[in-house]
Parts: sequence; structure tokens; C-alpha cells
Amino acid sequence: MRPVARARRAGPVALCLAVALMSAVGVWLTWWVFVAHYTGQRVDQVVFEGAELGRGRLWRLAEPVLDVVSVPYIAVVLLAAVLIATVRRRWELAVQVAVLMGGANLTTQVLKHVVLDRPDLGIAPGAANALPSGHTTAAASVSAALVFVVPPRARPWAAVLGAGYTSATGVSTLVGRWHRPSDVVAAVLVVLAWSALACALTATSRPPARWRGTGSADPTPSALSATGALVLAGGRARTTGRVLGGMLALAALAAAVPAGVALRQIWLAPDAPATRAELLTGYAGGALGVVAVSCAAFAVLLAIRDLAGRSGVPRV
Repeated sequence: MRPVARARRAGPVALCLAVALMSAVGVWLTWWVFVAHYTGQRVDQVVFEGAELGRGRLWRLAEPVLDVVSVPYIAVVLLAAVLIATVRRRWELAVQVAVLMGGANLTTQVLKHVVLDRPDLGIAPGAANALPSGHTTAAASVSAALVFVVPPRARPWAAVLGAGYTSATGVSTLVGRWHRPSDVVAAVLVVLAWSALACALTATSRPPARWRGTGSADPTPSALSATGALVLAGGRARTTGRVLGGMLALAALAAAVPAGVALRQIWLAPDAPATRAELLTGYAGGALGVVAVSCAAFAVLLAIRDLAGRSGVPRV
């Protein structure tokens, strides 16, 4: 690899690794605050109990979303993603998607059943550790895989759909009282960590064959025309990506502010049985928090995926 190309790739790789590290730290902090400590457990439990309010009607909407997620579902999506990468002749994408989906789902199971525990602090006696959420990990990893394998012009839309699907699955686990908000947030961060690692692999891989050789000293007119068309299409895709990525970031902020206000209110509430108003406030705050983290994660993924994909493309 030429020194210039190596230098161009070093920045994106470092950024992707930094995102992976921060996401991993975020998983641990989520567990430490909301599982390992009394007040955090109490806030999480208020949301969990608040989900009982109106559950019958909401469950009719949430149950079909959760019924989709299963081991065969993950396997089918993985095979489909590999097939798309193969059709596009992007063999490295097949490896990256396998690393992303396999690593994220395996990590969630190991963290949940081996590494992390749930101390009995008198909040929910006998409750087993459920962090991270397996259903949310599956949904988020499937969505992230789609962001990887689709062409650049479709990538922003895949990120928006992924954020929506991940949010719907995460909130559905709250509605069904399968998980607490911390479980869902940790799952999204696990997927973001592995997605960032896969993006680092993207940044270090060779550029697509259609880009190689465009820097020749005497390019033909047809080569110049083809390269110009690719650059123009790439510019349009980046513009769309910035717009939709910005919308995801704004959606994350719009959900995070009321979520923070609601959960802060529960955090500061007296240590007593929660009132109906507190249950509703906590429930709404937890659901909005899931939406905020999901949208933010896919906004970050879209940005680093685009940056990593461009790092190996020669400037023309």
C-alpha cells in the first residue's frame, strides 16, 4: 500500500475503532448505572412496571414485531446479506457482515449469561440479568447489515429504516415487559461496537475493482466518462446521506430531551411505590430513550460507514 493511501485510511480506521471502544464503554456504563446500583435499578423497574398500563392494546401491535425475530430469521438475513454482497462482487462485504452479525449476537449472549450479573438490591427480587436484549440485538444487527450491503445511494434510506425497525423492536420488548430500557440500550450499543469494527475492516480493504486503475497517466475518454459518472453519483449519495443522517440526529435529539426530563423526574422521586403518574412518566421516558439511542446509533453508523467506504477510493 502506498504511504499516501495508508495515511488516508489511518484516520477512518482510528475513528471507527474509537466508536467501537466508546460503544463498549457505553454498554458497561449502562449496566453499571441501571443494573449494578440501587437508584438505576429503581428507575428501570418503574419503566418495567409502567409497561403494564395499556399493555393489552399496545401488545397487539408489539407482538407481531417480536414474533419475527428468531434464530432462523437471523440466519436467513445473514445469507441474504451475503448473497447481495456476492452479487455486487464485494466479497469483503460478506466477511464484514458475518463478523458484524455473528459478533454482535454472540457477544450479547455471552454478556447476558456469563459476564454480567444482576445483584439483588431489593428492587425486583429474583430477577435474572437480561442485559443486553437478544431481540433488540438481532433486529439492530440485521438493520446494520443492510446498511453495509446496499449500494451507497440506498445506504441512507437503509439507515433510516434500520433506526425505525430497531426502535420498534426495542419499544416492543418494553411493551411486552420482556426487557427494561437498559437492556435495549445496551443491545444497540453492542451492535454499534461491532458495526464500527466492521467499518474499520471496510476502511482497510481494497477499493472496488471499478475504481482501481482510474489514476493512470493516460486515461481513455471512456474511462474518464465512467469515473465522472461514479463521482457524480457518489456526490449525490453523500448529499442524501448528510440530509438523512442529520434527520436521524435531530430525531435522536428530539426524543432524548423529553426522555431525559422524564427519567430525571423518576430518578429524583422519593423512594416509595411509584404512583400511576410516575409509572406513565417513566414508561414514556424509557420508550423515548430507546428511540433516541437507536436513531443516534444509526446516524453514527451511516457517517462512519460512508467515511470508511470512501477511504479506499482514489480522488479523481
